[in-house]
Amino acid sequence: MTIRLLIADDHQLMREGLHALLDSQSDMIVVDEACNGRDVVAKAARLTPDIVLMDIGMPELNGIDATRQIAELAQPPRIIALSMHADR
Repeated sequence: MTIRLLIADDHQLMREGLHALLDSQSDMIVVDEACNGRDVVAKAARLTPDIVLMDIGMPELNGIDATRQIAELAQPPRIIALSMHADR
């Protein structure tokens, strides 16, 4: 089984690094990337990934609010939150 991933981060270098790392795994494929919260919600609905790697702090719609919207989808993916902040 191949795990389908969607990467959401407003930092291009972070997205590219995660994409390269995860795509190199034989059982994973990155289906797309998103650079803001609104974009990731739309792509999650359209692409139906298995997992979304979600940055918490993004423009237009933060990762927490984007996660809430994605959780309401008919087939919501699992969400893994990413943050550079030490505060929970």
